[in-house]
Amino acid sequence: MNDESEIDTDKIDDTVLALLWLTMCGENRSWKGHDWDVLGRLHEKNMICDPVGKAKSVSLTPEGLERSKRLFYEMFAKGN
Repeated sequence: MNDESEIDTDKIDDTVLALLWLTMCGENRSWKGHDWDVLGRLHEKNMICDPVGKAKSVSLTPEGLERSKRLFYEMFAKGN
């Protein structure tokens, strides 16, 4: 089970994107205390703006903001 080829990074990315909704601070910013590789992939997928920099938060793109909210409620709302 330690074989990295068994890891679905898309599922990890979706989970982190959902958690970014949980830590929203403002209209489109979220705390970026997540794995840098995941944040890099989310940037490549155009879900967040460039996460590199001194800011402790990252901006979500309009598409990322919408997907983040949807994933959060799909994964964590009761009854789902």
